[in-house]
Amino acid sequence: MANISSQQLAELLIGVARAQQAIVEAMESQRAGFKGNLAAALQTAARNRNPGHAPTLMDFPARVLLAHQGRAGPDVEQITRDLETLLGQQS
Repeated sequence: MANISSQQLAELLIGVARAQQAIVEAMESQRAGFKGNLAAALQTAARNRNPGHAPTLMDFPARVLLAHQGRAGPDVEQITRDLETLLGQQS
């Protein structure tokens, strides 16, 4: 099995989040207000609302999808740095 770099994993996660975002946009076009309801659920999944919570790998995919909710979208370099930090904590 090939070893995957943090950069490659970050790009993969962003690609998955992009596909999820397409589903979110499709749902929003069918049902107005869907994104508003989803945002609260994503915030909970990403545990962004809990100030004492340290980010974990389980929270990370939701955080990447949340980055897609913004105007600029996710930054590959920042996602890579965050991922490396999280992976370093796992060692």
